[in-house]
Amino acid sequence: MTKLYPVILCGGSGTRLWPASRLDRPKQFLKLLGPHSSFQETLLRVRDLAAGREIIIVTGAAMIDFVREQAREIGTPVVILVEPEARDSAPAVAAAAAYVEALDPDAVALMLAADHHVGEIELFKDAARLAAQAAGKGLIVTFGVRPTGPATGFGYIRPGAALDAEGVFKVAAFVEKPDLPLARTYVSQGYLWNSGNFAFKASTMLAELDAFEPCIAQAARDAVAKAERGDPDNACLRLDPESFAQAPKKSLDYAVMERTALAAVVPAAFSWSDLGAWDAIWGASPQDGHGNAAQGDVTLVDSRGVLARSTGPFVGVIGVSDLMIVAEPDAVLICRRDDAQAVKTLVDRLKANGRDLAQRHPVSEAGGVERRVLSHSAQASVEMWRFAAGASVDAAGAHVQVLQGRLRVQDQDLGKGEFIALTEGQALAALEPSTALVTTFS
Repeated sequence: MTKLYPVILCGGSGTRLWPASRLDRPKQFLKLLGPHSSFQETLLRVRDLAAGREIIIVTGAAMIDFVREQAREIGTPVVILVEPEARDSAPAVAAAAAYVEALDPDAVALMLAADHHVGEIELFKDAARLAAQAAGKGLIVTFGVRPTGPATGFGYIRPGAALDAEGVFKVAAFVEKPDLPLARTYVSQGYLWNSGNFAFKASTMLAELDAFEPCIAQAARDAVAKAERGDPDNACLRLDPESFAQAPKKSLDYAVMERTALAAVVPAAFSWSDLGAWDAIWGASPQDGHGNAAQGDVTLVDSRGVLARSTGPFVGVIGVSDLMIVAEPDAVLICRRDDAQAVKTLVDRLKANGRDLAQRHPVSEAGGVERRVLSHSAQASVEMWRFAAGASVDAAGAHVQVLQGRLRVQDQDLGKGEFIALTEGQALAALEPSTALVTTFS
């Protein structure tokens, strides 16, 4: 029986989902379509497939807290492989393969992106099991998605001859993102969207990397062999920086998939989206009878085909069609649905102009504490902190006024309206759900 180890690649920031997604608040950790983030949805999809084996997350140091907290929220233990730096997907996949091979030389890795949405979970599991069986025979299997239209934002796969396993086909060709006329041709000829998700034996992937990109394979093996465990429960493995830096920056497609003779594809029956831009969020969201998708404090009147989403102010929409309106506490995006890909251009311009809101969100959450920036200057920062019961945080040097609930500082309890200036070594602990105004001075 094939032993399957899920591996989730958890990098990137989702520029096209600005202003919700930013460098310090990546899209895979946002709850854009319901109670779970796409990262959590991915974990939930693979829990049964893992059958008690390790679920491996490959990510950067900046995302460790997001990974830990969101995995803990849904009661799913994970092992985190920490990349010292982002070097594209091939080195990340190689490191995961080296780690899995060390656990079990015959194991299959199910390599998934953290930021995708899948509609029918049981169909996904069926496809994953089929792909794992084919991978166990030495194939490198990708999941091809049947197009719902001539999309220009994805690469495509041309399926070839059927292989021994029912429902598995040889890959005849990988093709780049097409223009619209070519996309229409691809769809009419039975091409599949390239989802960028794979199943392979760890030993097979490393052997192909040895053949095509030996520097990547060796760097990955060395980075894993010299890795350091970074926390008390040994669930965080920091890849060796010096070794990992020897891997050239290359995508898995260029390093292996477009060169290997082992590429196979499973045409997926499940609905899929890479949630790459706001039009994809609109498409994956529940809609009313007029094609409107509303999230948050939003009211739509006489409108059609609109995505309206707010985590900040109330948004009222009247008499418009095919727009995307996204409101955050510090920024509002309005554009046509067919201009969704151009959001990246806007963000690039904001970065060029030195606008902090291009990369930093005013709301962050960690350790059961939500922090909302109310005012920020070179002299001081004023924030609203909301504590879950039992949350504790070091806030040395901060001036704290309790607005609701009860906080404890050492042996002192603070209630509504009470104030304290914290000194070095003092931490705030919430005795119940609480809110406080926190001021820090530069």
